[in-house]
Amino acid sequence: MTLPRPEDIRDLLPGEVSLDTLRATNLLPLRREEGVLVVGASSLEAWPSAQLLAASLGCAAELEVHPPEEIASVLRKLYDLRSSGAEDAARSVEGVEDLSALSREDVLSDSVDAPVIRLVNGLILEALRERATDIHVEPYEDEVVVRYRIDGVLHERLRLPKGHQAPLTSRLKVMARMDIAHRFAPQDGRIGITLGDRAVDIRVGAIPTQHGERMALRLLDKSSGLLTLEQLGMAPREREIMGRIIETPHGMILLTGPTGSGKTTTLYAILQQVAQPAVNVITVEDPVEYDLPGVAQIQVNEKAGVTFASALRAILRQDPDVVMVGEMRDYETAHIGVQASLTGHLVLSTLHTNDSVGAVARLVDMNIEPYLVAGCLVGVVAQRLVRRICPRCREEHPAPPLLRRHGVDRVWQGRGCEHCRHTGYRGRVGLYEQFVSSEALADAIARGAPGAELRELARAGGLVTLWEQGLERVKEGTTTPDELTRVAGQEA
Repeated sequence: MTLPRPEDIRDLLPGEVSLDTLRATNLLPLRREEGVLVVGASSLEAWPSAQLLAASLGCAAELEVHPPEEIASVLRKLYDLRSSGAEDAARSVEGVEDLSALSREDVLSDSVDAPVIRLVNGLILEALRERATDIHVEPYEDEVVVRYRIDGVLHERLRLPKGHQAPLTSRLKVMARMDIAHRFAPQDGRIGITLGDRAVDIRVGAIPTQHGERMALRLLDKSSGLLTLEQLGMAPREREIMGRIIETPHGMILLTGPTGSGKTTTLYAILQQVAQPAVNVITVEDPVEYDLPGVAQIQVNEKAGVTFASALRAILRQDPDVVMVGEMRDYETAHIGVQASLTGHLVLSTLHTNDSVGAVARLVDMNIEPYLVAGCLVGVVAQRLVRRICPRCREEHPAPPLLRRHGVDRVWQGRGCEHCRHTGYRGRVGLYEQFVSSEALADAIARGAPGAELRELARAGGLVTLWEQGLERVKEGTTTPDELTRVAGQEA
């Protein structure tokens, strides 16, 4: 039998019946029939709880068994219907002074009384619904601005009175296990929250500014799962090149790009591919974002002396086949990584450079000898994410002059609709510039050739630049000329 609509169940429930109680007992009131409350449950063992629920509503009980996943799904929708919006919660924060009760971390709960807790819960819940990856809480002289980063672009969500700043900041710091009294130095923390059966990790960073502490929250929804290389959306040619790079038994593979360009997602996809039962894979990360089966993952803890360099040194005594270092931050880490790649290990890591060829200059700048770079480097992947055009409001337009020079007459853009929050975009797709080492390139790197010469050699060997890949995405109608320019710049 089909379950009723969540809206009908909401109308059946008085406000004093907590959804938390229903979730704990996995019960769902379905309908009233002549003084009898029909209650949905996942097993007959819930009969006593169903009787108590019906008695609280002045009815007799009748039990109806449904699959537990169906009941859980309707309960999640009920939370969405009942939870107050961020604006409503913000209005109720006025005059809050008691911060002693700021301890709950179940953001779906409808049993919370403190207005500031409802505000924070509402912000997090709404951000996750909107597919935001970050929440920014930014204090200014007369107000506090809350912005969400959706598909890589910030969108303003709320402007709160200045009086909301102290309770909002304090609540976030309590949830992240930070020191509330410590307001004049940067702090980092983590929040683990639940949304029904979903687990979400939030990395929190606080920095002191002229008008108070600025908070940045990075949202990591663990229920969304890890992407495989096949799911990254690579063009067939780029996927084939990536496959050849990661099949190398030893050497160094680097991923480059700015923060938020998807480097970690790609690294985890590669690790899933190489983490076979016959292979010993060890990583050192800051932070460990996802649990990878079959992979030993080390969390950086500088206070305890666990840095990238010290952990990497210890890893090499664990007989690894594949080593992943979250980031090459300094000479010591880079030097140990290079030595490991030259002694029979496959080393994966990230660097912050503008393009793939720039990784060579960056390693040399970190005092790695050019001949060592030439000997260890297998390939470099420069990555960017461009926004996809919304499929529901996509429409054709004449191409701008820049693209006409490349033989493109028509392009597509999103008009803007409810599905894409009137931005014209929904979701993102990756561009992957892959610099693959060769004998000619290794010789050029070893003699300290300039970046322009390396790029020409790489182009002769088949390198396709980020701009050229983005142009293909524009031609096929995946993204827009504006997005290509924003992410990859002008013509390379």
